[in-house]
Amino acid sequence: MATIQRRGRRIMMTDAERDTYLAEQRTCRVATVSADGRPHVGALWFAWDGTSIWLYSITRSLRWSHLCKDPRIAVVVDDGVEYEDLRGIELSGAAVPVGEAPRTGEPRPELEVPERLFAAKYFGMDAMPHDGRHAWLRLTPQSITSWDFRKLAGPSAT
Repeated sequence: MATIQRRGRRIMMTDAERDTYLAEQRTCRVATVSADGRPHVGALWFAWDGTSIWLYSITRSLRWSHLCKDPRIAVVVDDGVEYEDLRGIELSGAAVPVGEAPRTGEPRPELEVPERLFAAKYFGMDAMPHDGRHAWLRLTPQSITSWDFRKLAGPSAT
């Protein structure tokens, strides 16, 4: 077990690497749990503000329904094709709805940063368009696990 832990520390991303990676990646997979314990996983776009991952979810989705009953969530952002290129991050904790649901665009100071980041990342815009079907979920992770297998090849691989 100690070898696995040492290797885990070796491939773990630094905070700066994590922040850069989450800013660059576009899609995450979100896992929720139904009332009877069945997992559900779906893809979403997201924004990372350095502390929390912000998910813009359809309010009539199975994911939203699950989270209204049980806020536990795990989010994975990963990429890579070959084993040596695999990297990713898993964030877990409790999701919290922020703002009105669905989001209509009412001024909300706590949504200024995630909406600016999201609008720029996905729409190339300064302001967030609202469609009356989505709302914000914030996950301030209780646990973050990261891996970057490129580090196994040494400093020249990263």
